[in-house]
Amino acid sequence: MPFLEHLEELRARLVRALLALIIGVGVGIWATGQYKLVDVFQAPIIPMLNGRHLVVQSPTELVMITLEIGFITGLVLASPVLIWQLWAFMSPALYEREKKAIVPALFAGMILFLTGSILSFIFLVPSALRVLLGFTPGTFDMLITFDKYFDFVLQVVLAMGLSAELPLLIIMLAVLGVVTPAMLNKFRRYAIVLCFLAGAILSPGTDIFSCLMMTAPLLVLYEVGFLGAVLAHRKRLKRQ
Repeated sequence: MPFLEHLEELRARLVRALLALIIGVGVGIWATGQYKLVDVFQAPIIPMLNGRHLVVQSPTELVMITLEIGFITGLVLASPVLIWQLWAFMSPALYEREKKAIVPALFAGMILFLTGSILSFIFLVPSALRVLLGFTPGTFDMLITFDKYFDFVLQVVLAMGLSAELPLLIIMLAVLGVVTPAMLNKFRRYAIVLCFLAGAILSPGTDIFSCLMMTAPLLVLYEVGFLGAVLAHRKRLKRQ
Protein backbone atom coordinates (compact mmCIF):
# COMPACT_ATOMS: atom_id res chain seq x y z
CA MET A 1 0.00 0.00 0.00
CA PRO A 2 1.18 3.58 -0.60
CA PHE A 3 2.21 5.60 2.42
CA LEU A 4 -0.90 7.80 2.43
CA GLU A 5 -3.16 4.74 2.32
CA HIS A 6 -1.31 3.36 5.35
CA LEU A 7 -2.02 6.63 7.17
CA GLU A 8 -5.67 6.49 6.14
CA GLU A 9 -6.01 2.93 7.44
CA LEU A 10 -4.25 3.89 10.67
CA ARG A 11 -6.68 6.79 11.14
CA ALA A 12 -9.66 4.48 10.59
CA ARG A 13 -8.28 1.93 13.07
CA LEU A 14 -7.66 4.63 15.67
CA VAL A 15 -11.20 6.02 15.25
CA ARG A 16 -12.71 2.56 15.74
CA ALA A 17 -10.52 1.92 18.77
CA LEU A 18 -11.48 5.29 20.26
CA LEU A 19 -15.19 4.64 19.71
CA ALA A 20 -14.86 1.22 21.35
CA LEU A 21 -13.06 2.81 24.31
CA ILE A 22 -15.72 5.53 24.70
CA ILE A 23 -18.53 2.96 24.61
CA GLY A 24 -16.62 0.68 27.02
CA VAL A 25 -16.00 3.52 29.49
CA GLY A 26 -19.66 4.53 29.29
CA VAL A 27 -20.72 0.96 30.08
CA GLY A 28 -18.06 0.79 32.80
CA ILE A 29 -19.35 3.94 34.54
CA TRP A 30 -22.91 2.57 34.34
CA ALA A 31 -21.79 -0.80 35.73
CA THR A 32 -19.88 0.92 38.56
CA GLY A 33 -23.10 2.37 39.91
CA GLN A 34 -25.41 -0.48 38.90
CA TYR A 35 -23.33 -3.29 40.42
CA LYS A 36 -21.67 -1.25 43.19
CA LEU A 37 -18.13 -1.94 42.01
CA VAL A 38 -16.81 0.50 44.62
CA ASP A 39 -17.95 -1.96 47.30
CA VAL A 40 -16.31 -4.80 45.38
CA PHE A 41 -12.97 -2.97 45.39
CA GLN A 42 -13.31 -2.32 49.14
CA ALA A 43 -14.18 -5.93 49.99
CA PRO A 44 -10.62 -7.12 50.80
CA ILE A 45 -9.95 -4.42 53.41
CA ILE A 46 -13.38 -3.91 55.02
CA PRO A 47 -13.02 -6.91 57.43
CA MET A 48 -9.74 -5.41 58.70
CA LEU A 49 -11.14 -1.97 59.55
CA ASN A 50 -13.05 -3.10 62.67
CA GLY A 51 -16.42 -1.76 61.56
CA ARG A 52 -15.08 1.44 60.01
CA HIS A 53 -14.92 2.41 56.33
CA LEU A 54 -12.40 3.95 53.98
CA VAL A 55 -12.22 7.74 54.03
CA VAL A 56 -12.73 10.33 51.29
CA GLN A 57 -11.30 13.82 51.76
CA SER A 58 -13.48 15.89 49.45
CA PRO A 59 -16.89 15.73 47.73
CA THR A 60 -15.26 15.62 44.28
CA GLU A 61 -13.31 12.51 45.26
CA LEU A 62 -16.54 10.49 45.12
CA VAL A 63 -16.96 11.43 41.46
CA MET A 64 -13.31 10.72 40.65
CA ILE A 65 -13.51 7.28 42.27
CA THR A 66 -16.50 6.38 40.10
CA LEU A 67 -14.77 7.70 36.96
CA GLU A 68 -11.53 5.85 37.69
CA ILE A 69 -13.23 2.51 38.30
CA GLY A 70 -15.49 3.09 35.29
CA PHE A 71 -12.51 3.86 33.06
CA ILE A 72 -10.63 0.73 34.12
CA THR A 73 -13.74 -1.42 33.66
CA GLY A 74 -14.36 0.15 30.25
CA LEU A 75 -10.75 -0.43 29.20
CA VAL A 76 -11.08 -4.12 30.06
CA LEU A 77 -14.36 -4.36 28.14
CA ALA A 78 -12.92 -2.60 25.10
CA SER A 79 -9.59 -4.47 25.13
CA PRO A 80 -10.70 -7.20 22.64
CA VAL A 81 -11.61 -4.52 20.09
CA LEU A 82 -8.39 -2.59 20.74
CA ILE A 83 -6.29 -5.74 20.32
CA TRP A 84 -8.17 -6.66 17.14
CA GLN A 85 -7.62 -3.22 15.60
CA LEU A 86 -3.91 -3.41 16.41
CA TRP A 87 -3.69 -6.90 14.91
CA ALA A 88 -5.64 -5.93 11.77
CA PHE A 89 -3.23 -3.04 11.13
CA MET A 90 -0.03 -5.05 11.74
CA SER A 91 -0.92 -8.44 10.25
CA PRO A 92 -0.21 -7.59 6.56
CA ALA A 93 3.44 -6.99 7.48
CA LEU A 94 3.91 -10.43 9.07
CA TYR A 95 4.89 -13.75 7.56
CA GLU A 96 2.46 -16.66 7.73
CA ARG A 97 4.58 -18.44 10.36
CA GLU A 98 4.59 -15.30 12.53
CA LYS A 99 0.82 -14.93 12.16
CA LYS A 100 0.26 -18.50 13.33
CA ALA A 101 2.39 -17.83 16.41
CA ILE A 102 1.08 -14.36 17.27
CA VAL A 103 -2.69 -14.86 16.84
CA PRO A 104 -2.98 -17.45 19.65
CA ALA A 105 -0.53 -15.41 21.72
CA LEU A 106 -2.78 -12.33 21.61
CA PHE A 107 -5.74 -14.22 23.04
CA ALA A 108 -3.58 -16.15 25.48
CA GLY A 109 -1.96 -12.92 26.64
CA MET A 110 -5.33 -11.31 27.32
CA ILE A 111 -6.50 -14.37 29.27
CA LEU A 112 -3.26 -14.51 31.25
CA PHE A 113 -3.46 -10.83 32.12
CA LEU A 114 -7.05 -11.10 33.32
CA THR A 115 -6.30 -14.31 35.22
CA GLY A 116 -3.25 -12.82 36.94
CA SER A 117 -5.17 -9.66 37.83
CA ILE A 118 -8.22 -11.48 39.21
CA LEU A 119 -6.21 -14.03 41.21
CA SER A 120 -4.03 -11.29 42.70
CA PHE A 121 -7.13 -9.36 43.77
CA ILE A 122 -8.72 -12.46 45.33
CA PHE A 123 -5.66 -13.94 47.04
CA LEU A 124 -2.65 -11.61 47.02
CA VAL A 125 -4.29 -8.31 48.01
CA PRO A 126 -6.04 -9.69 51.15
CA SER A 127 -2.89 -11.55 52.23
CA ALA A 128 -0.75 -8.46 51.76
CA LEU A 129 -3.21 -6.31 53.68
CA ARG A 130 -3.34 -8.76 56.58
CA VAL A 131 0.45 -8.69 56.88
CA LEU A 132 0.90 -4.95 56.34
CA LEU A 133 -1.92 -3.96 58.71
CA GLY A 134 -0.89 -6.59 61.24
CA PHE A 135 2.26 -4.76 62.35
CA THR A 136 1.94 -3.26 65.85
CA PRO A 137 -1.82 -3.95 66.16
CA GLY A 138 -3.68 -1.57 68.47
CA THR A 139 -0.88 0.99 68.49
CA PHE A 140 -2.25 3.31 65.80
CA ASP A 141 -5.69 4.41 64.64
CA MET A 142 -6.05 3.57 60.97
CA LEU A 143 -7.34 6.35 58.73
CA ILE A 144 -6.98 4.95 55.21
CA THR A 145 -8.32 6.99 52.32
CA PHE A 146 -9.98 5.26 49.39
CA ASP A 147 -7.57 7.04 47.04
CA LYS A 148 -4.49 5.53 48.70
CA TYR A 149 -6.13 2.11 49.00
CA PHE A 150 -7.24 2.17 45.36
CA ASP A 151 -3.70 3.07 44.22
CA PHE A 152 -2.33 0.15 46.26
CA VAL A 153 -4.83 -2.35 44.83
CA LEU A 154 -4.43 -1.07 41.27
CA GLN A 155 -0.65 -1.29 41.40
CA VAL A 156 -0.71 -4.86 42.75
CA VAL A 157 -3.36 -6.03 40.27
CA LEU A 158 -1.71 -4.43 37.22
CA ALA A 159 1.75 -5.62 38.27
CA MET A 160 0.59 -9.21 38.64
CA GLY A 161 -1.43 -9.04 35.43
CA LEU A 162 1.66 -7.92 33.52
CA SER A 163 3.84 -10.45 35.35
CA ALA A 164 1.52 -13.24 34.20
CA GLU A 165 2.59 -12.41 30.63
CA LEU A 166 6.22 -13.43 31.33
CA PRO A 167 5.86 -17.17 30.51
CA LEU A 168 4.03 -16.33 27.28
CA LEU A 169 6.78 -13.89 26.25
CA ILE A 170 9.50 -16.49 26.89
CA ILE A 171 7.58 -19.21 25.02
CA MET A 172 6.94 -16.89 22.07
CA LEU A 173 10.64 -16.06 21.81
CA ALA A 174 11.41 -19.78 21.87
CA VAL A 175 8.80 -20.51 19.18
CA LEU A 176 10.28 -17.82 16.93
CA GLY A 177 13.78 -19.18 17.54
CA VAL A 178 15.08 -16.06 19.28
CA VAL A 179 16.04 -17.92 22.47
CA THR A 180 16.77 -21.55 23.36
CA PRO A 181 16.51 -23.43 26.67
CA ALA A 182 20.30 -23.42 26.88
CA MET A 183 20.34 -19.63 26.61
CA LEU A 184 17.59 -19.30 29.25
CA ASN A 185 19.40 -21.68 31.58
CA LYS A 186 22.60 -19.68 31.23
CA PHE A 187 20.67 -16.42 31.72
CA ARG A 188 18.93 -17.66 34.90
CA ARG A 189 21.32 -15.95 37.34
CA TYR A 190 20.73 -12.61 35.64
CA ALA A 191 16.98 -13.31 35.48
CA ILE A 192 16.91 -13.71 39.26
CA VAL A 193 18.55 -10.31 39.70
CA LEU A 194 16.13 -8.75 37.18
CA CYS A 195 13.16 -10.34 38.98
CA PHE A 196 14.25 -8.73 42.26
CA LEU A 197 14.74 -5.42 40.48
CA ALA A 198 11.32 -5.65 38.81
CA GLY A 199 9.78 -6.67 42.14
CA ALA A 200 11.21 -3.55 43.78
CA ILE A 201 9.89 -1.34 40.94
CA LEU A 202 6.44 -2.93 40.84
CA SER A 203 6.12 -3.09 44.62
CA PRO A 204 3.35 -0.88 46.03
CA GLY A 205 5.49 -0.08 49.08
CA THR A 206 9.10 0.40 50.10
CA ASP A 207 9.17 -2.42 52.68
CA ILE A 208 10.92 -5.75 52.11
CA PHE A 209 7.66 -7.71 52.34
CA SER A 210 6.08 -5.82 49.42
CA CYS A 211 9.22 -6.36 47.37
CA LEU A 212 9.26 -10.11 48.06
CA MET A 213 5.52 -10.29 47.43
CA MET A 214 6.10 -9.11 43.86
CA THR A 215 9.41 -10.91 43.28
CA ALA A 216 8.38 -14.46 44.24
CA PRO A 217 5.70 -14.78 41.51
CA LEU A 218 8.16 -13.46 38.91
CA LEU A 219 10.69 -16.15 39.82
CA VAL A 220 8.02 -18.85 39.56
CA LEU A 221 6.72 -17.47 36.26
CA TYR A 222 10.23 -17.43 34.80
CA GLU A 223 10.59 -21.13 35.55
CA VAL A 224 7.16 -21.80 34.01
CA GLY A 225 8.28 -19.93 30.91
CA PHE A 226 11.52 -21.95 30.87
CA LEU A 227 9.59 -25.24 30.90
CA GLY A 228 7.33 -23.96 28.12
CA ALA A 229 10.40 -22.92 26.11
CA VAL A 230 11.84 -26.43 26.49
CA LEU A 231 8.66 -27.95 25.05
CA ALA A 232 8.47 -25.37 22.26
CA HIS A 233 12.14 -25.91 21.36
CA ARG A 234 11.69 -29.69 21.20
CA LYS A 235 8.64 -29.30 18.97
CA ARG A 236 10.54 -26.87 16.73
CA LEU A 237 13.47 -29.26 16.35
CA LYS A 238 11.12 -32.15 15.62
CA ARG A 239 9.37 -30.12 12.91
CA GLN A 240 12.71 -29.16 11.34
